[in-house]
Amino acid sequence: MTESSADKKGRPTPKRKEAIAARKVSSLAPASTKAEKKRAKDASRAARIANRAAYMRGDENALPARDKGPVKRFVRNYVDSRKSIGEYFLPIIFIVLIFTLVPYPIFQIGSIIIMYGVLLISVIDGFFLSRKIKSAVLVKFPGTELKGIGMYGWLRSTQMRRMRSPKPQIKVGESF
Repeated sequence: MTESSADKKGRPTPKRKEAIAARKVSSLAPASTKAEKKRAKDASRAARIANRAAYMRGDENALPARDKGPVKRFVRNYVDSRKSIGEYFLPIIFIVLIFTLVPYPIFQIGSIIIMYGVLLISVIDGFFLSRKIKSAVLVKFPGTELKGIGMYGWLRSTQMRRMRSPKPQIKVGESF
């Protein structure tokens, strides 16, 4: 197949065994040298690092489908412009874990009550945040599909600020 028809003329047709052997040899030949493989691996690694940095900066081309678009950017900025009890939930759980190791029942019960109280407040805050986000999106982007927008914002609000990805573009209290 790789040879042109002019190269095939003037010689006998190869036997099936010879044709198969020629295909096997060409397919098993090393495709590249170690240096080429190392260069390709380094280039791939550099591309991954650059793509990750672009994703963390919030570059639109590097974002996955769930984070793309002006509506999602608006929701991220809306959530990042405010403090939420949900972002403190993980540190509170850590403190609760430490207090449950204290051998006094008052500490153990009190810490568990605090944990469930913060969880309840976080869910209530998420419900109201979701409604606020949907109404703000409708004002800014009329006719936009709202499915999943509230949950997207609430889940982002439950992450600790420095652990969010893409990284927050605005500071707390800043207008966007």
